[in-house]
Amino acid sequence: MNTDDKQTSKSLFPPNYRASGLLLHVTSLPGPYGIGDLGPVAFTWIDRLRESGQSWWQALPLGPTGYGNSPYQSLSSFAGNCLLISPRVLIDEGLLGENPPLPRLRDDMVDYESVIPFKLDLLRRVAASFKSQANRELKSAFDSFCDQQSHWLEDYALFGALKARYEGENYLQWPTDIVERRPSSLARARQELANEVEQVRLAQFLLFRQGEKLKEYAHAQGIRLIGDLPFFVSPDSADVWAHPEFFQLDECYRPRLVAGVPPDYFSADGQLWGNPVYDWEALRQSGYRWWIDRVRALLAHVDLIRLDHFRGFSAAWHIPAGSTTARAGQWVGGPGAEFFSAMLREFGRLPFIAEDLGIITQDVRALRDQFQIPGTRVLQFAFDGDSANPYLPHNYPTNCVVYTGTHDNNTTRGWFEDLPPAQQQKVWNYVQEPAADSEEAVRSLLRLAWSSAAALALAPFQDVLGLGAEARMNVPGRAEGNWRWRATEKMLSPHNFDWLSDLTLATHRVVNSPVALVER
Repeated sequence: MNTDDKQTSKSLFPPNYRASGLLLHVTSLPGPYGIGDLGPVAFTWIDRLRESGQSWWQALPLGPTGYGNSPYQSLSSFAGNCLLISPRVLIDEGLLGENPPLPRLRDDMVDYESVIPFKLDLLRRVAASFKSQANRELKSAFDSFCDQQSHWLEDYALFGALKARYEGENYLQWPTDIVERRPSSLARARQELANEVEQVRLAQFLLFRQGEKLKEYAHAQGIRLIGDLPFFVSPDSADVWAHPEFFQLDECYRPRLVAGVPPDYFSADGQLWGNPVYDWEALRQSGYRWWIDRVRALLAHVDLIRLDHFRGFSAAWHIPAGSTTARAGQWVGGPGAEFFSAMLREFGRLPFIAEDLGIITQDVRALRDQFQIPGTRVLQFAFDGDSANPYLPHNYPTNCVVYTGTHDNNTTRGWFEDLPPAQQQKVWNYVQEPAADSEEAVRSLLRLAWSSAAALALAPFQDVLGLGAEARMNVPGRAEGNWRWRATEKMLSPHNFDWLSDLTLATHRVVNSPVALVER
């Protein structure tokens, strides 16, 4: 056994660790600006978590969104979503007028068609007045930020400015010299778009500044943050444009192979995601530096990272570009243990949760267990009548994270109401309770998760509220209408957390100092 292997035996969770938390994306927070943000309501949300005995807040990926507004199709692995900037904080800092004109914005959902132009207009106004209105300290902080983050910020700022110039077109449709990143062409574009580039830089600075203050407040309240890192990157992203050498592209910079999953019980054609796949040999020769930088960038904002599509580190389904279904793909090996050994050397620990759902083979489980990375259990997958089902709580190891459901699932109430009566009865039989209504079924599933042996129990906020299918965040395979759900101010009332507080106390998941886990 080599040195790296000896280091892998340290578990993320200490012995007898029991904690809980809630899953809620930042965009789903209430507030007057059409979309949740990093302003005062986010601080109130942290207060509610603390008051109800929770230790963790999990959000979805925080990057700038592109097509379909999906946080899993980000324009950058390093930048943040400027839609999350709080106008209220900008007002308080004197960077925006006291009463910016508000369009008619919905408070029950994110109307991206209205929110995006509204937020971008506010940021243009801030950028236009920043030099004259910002104090010396703020300007100095901005200069320091640009210098410290230049390894990704310069490429992303130019990418964003070019995206605006070409009206949102996929970067492969831009002029060839820009796609190929010819130095003279990039220099000319930076000069021509200097104001737009500066605006993108400033938006990132303001966002990171607000995020840092929120993280500090969360830590002061005993709340730790879980981020989400997509395995693949968007085909239309600054990542692929700036680093084509790390992806399997043809001579025209188009993907030769794309990602997906093979046919299964749920889909005869499989799923064709379309993301470019990695050139793992090129990444290996670089010491996985781009990936290390990617992880480090997210850890600046969160304490733990959910690794989406964990099985891709063992093997991923590669499909020839141009295929109309995922049938023609094949499994291609990933970086495996070498990748996590590199991460361990860099960070001294592995702050990861494995999203090990879907087609999980022994090699994937072995990789997860070699590095003691906690896996994922989802209660909605448990009730097929098989007592050996790994999602049933009596089969859980302690080193795992249990969810009632995830962002890709229906709400637990919506899921239960869609079950055939015979399967609903299997739920009642397992929880050993008499059959009741769907509202009680949600509470039974929450009790089941919180009472389980899993070190960490998490639930979408919608489940705490007992909401139905109308509150679902995402329907996989549906191109439009996702990622829009928002809580209302009333939903954050303290009394809505009373039952959760009692449950957390009764199941011994109140943690006095979650920082002990983070700093291990």
